Amino acid sequence: MTGTVITVAPTGAENRKSDVPALPVTIDELVSTAKECEALGASIIHVHIRDAAAEPTLDQGRLRATVAALREATDLIVQLSSGGAVTDPESDRLAVLDAAPEMASCTMGTVNFGDGVFLNRWEFIVDLHTRMQERGIVPEYEIFDLGQLTTLQRLLGKYGLPAGGHVHVDLVMGVPGGMPGTAAALVACEQAIRDLPAGTTFSATGIGRSTIPVMLAALAAGGHLRVGMEDTITYAKGQPVESNMQLVARAAGFAQLAQRPPLTAAATRELLGLPGR
Repeated sequence: MTGTVITVAPTGAENRKSDVPALPVTIDELVSTAKECEALGASIIHVHIRDAAAEPTLDQGRLRATVAALREATDLIVQLSSGGAVTDPESDRLAVLDAAPEMASCTMGTVNFGDGVFLNRWEFIVDLHTRMQERGIVPEYEIFDLGQLTTLQRLLGKYGLPAGGHVHVDLVMGVPGGMPGTAAALVACEQAIRDLPAGTTFSATGIGRSTIPVMLAALAAGGHLRVGMEDTITYAKGQPVESNMQLVARAAGFAQLAQRPPLTAAATRELLGLPGR
């Protein structure tokens, strides 16, 4: 792999705007963030949306408007979260696909998520995977623990490859209740990924203080990067993140040092089996 896919996850569903004023929660804020992150090297934007009160929502109108605005203003690949918040019902999470994103997340199992439980039943996973196949939406398979890679192997064996034919996973590391954000855990996952279809790629997300160790380990193992204020609001010890652009710029710098510079959105589409714009 000679380049690095950088995904920016700018908002998430956990942090509150009142606690993190720099968090982009309006459509205008998301578009402005997306344009600046694209200029710095991001090629995918992983999107959670908020309502007028800055609370997490899966409102269809707002989802569609957000997808349309991001497509009009940038060339970024728009990847909607099908996870939403841990309290969102399955029906609303499936309906995310109605907003017609190019990509959507597909989490491979249930995991304790801090004080909550992020529920992903097998039947729900199958439903999400097959609906994306039918609609030509490319999944990013979210992996919170090592065993979820075995679940993905089972899913692909029973229901076939995703739209576009390319398998891409994101290792979400450091969530309280999931796998740790360490180089050793990433290496264990990288070994298990070898049992998936040939050519499978992975990115890695380090939550909180695990951000930098996970980025460095992912680059060393030939993986890609996801960064953003969804995953960390601290740039360094005692130093709050000023913006998502600050995190993308650091990831792009690490990728350059690894001699794997950031891939453009066009090159990322080709890698992931997405049609061009």
